[in-house]
Amino acid sequence: MRASLHADGGARGNPGPAGIGVVLRDENGDIAGEIARGIGHATNNVAEYKALIAGLELALDRGVSHIDVFMDSQLVVHQVKGLWKIKNESLRPLAVRARALLDRFESAALAQVDRSENSDADKLANQGMDSVAPRDVSVPQQSSLME
Repeated sequence: MRASLHADGGARGNPGPAGIGVVLRDENGDIAGEIARGIGHATNNVAEYKALIAGLELALDRGVSHIDVFMDSQLVVHQVKGLWKIKNESLRPLAVRARALLDRFESAALAQVDRSENSDADKLANQGMDSVAPRDVSVPQQSSLME
């Protein structure tokens, strides 16, 4: 089966509350799977890598053999393709994992797209960040409840 994957990750504060978003579409363009997940406290680049890895794992679980991956992270796309060096050692194991997963497909392509072309995955990544981020809760004063 052929599919397309849009993946995005983000962090508020960088590092800060982080989340990932993934949209997997089959060859007809129908949604075959989605992920919106908080990943705790991380950097934006770690979140981008984790989104890619989660998306590739989802695609393999769904029996995808040919995958076209789209991300708006120039850094992740170029590092995974081997075009850029990995200067941050904490990203190296994530890049190795992503490459190993890509190698499991009969064919795999990885491309950088504009943020506007990755909006569905971005929305899911924001939902993931929302699940991690602390929220301010407004509680009415007790006296106003008694009146």
